[in-house]
Amino acid sequence: MFGLAHRSVSLAGALLVVGVAGAQSGDRAAPPAARADVPADAVPHAATDVAMAGALRDGSHMRLSPARAATGRDSLRADSIVFILRDAIAKYRDVRLAEADGFRMFAPGTPQRTYHFTKWENAVRAELTFDAARPTSLLYTRDSAGRFHLIGAMYTAPVRSSDDDLDARVPLGIARWHLHTDICLPRHLRDRTEWARTRNGLPLFGPASPIATEDECRAVGGRFQKSVFNWMVHANVFTDDVWSEHSH
Repeated sequence: MFGLAHRSVSLAGALLVVGVAGAQSGDRAAPPAARADVPADAVPHAATDVAMAGALRDGSHMRLSPARAATGRDSLRADSIVFILRDAIAKYRDVRLAEADGFRMFAPGTPQRTYHFTKWENAVRAELTFDAARPTSLLYTRDSAGRFHLIGAMYTAPVRSSDDDLDARVPLGIARWHLHTDICLPRHLRDRTEWARTRNGLPLFGPASPIATEDECRAVGGRFQKSVFNWMVHANVFTDDVWSEHSH
């Protein structure tokens, strides 16, 4: 399994809009990565697709953990995570077992490239410690017949984490964590007409918007979020490319 550790980075799909809505709702019981109390129809398909498509890169709406040169110890640690995670979540190939154990789908009414089934108990635990056997979310693809196929899981870490804190969970020589930052959202998340607003052919709100400052966001009547959710990283342990950056 040593070779698995030298694959490229794997980064989590963005559970973007839902997390902000949870923060606005005043839910203090759950950390940012564990808030998902908006109905599926509050999340426009376009915003979800943009947030979950393609490779993640540093930019106005994205912060990546720094790349580090992988060491032999990094490789061994990453291989251990893969081994533990595979063993822990293999039973969830049957998505019904995942749901029975408390994993809930993000934005169930929205077609997605990768479906995230999140267990809030695990998300809360991830605020305090890292447990390779208890990921925050399970990751599935869905075929044309509607069947779910388990590909791996997503880990989260507190937004306040330092680079060394992230490295202590999943080595930065193997994977790069990501954090969604500087997002302008409409004040009424359920209002699809707001989400549909554009300027110069680009969306006014969400991860595809060029707006990346609080002043700009306020000028268009939006709600600015300095960061959305916690740090995230994928481990696609049931694919050939465990730490692939194109999985979300």
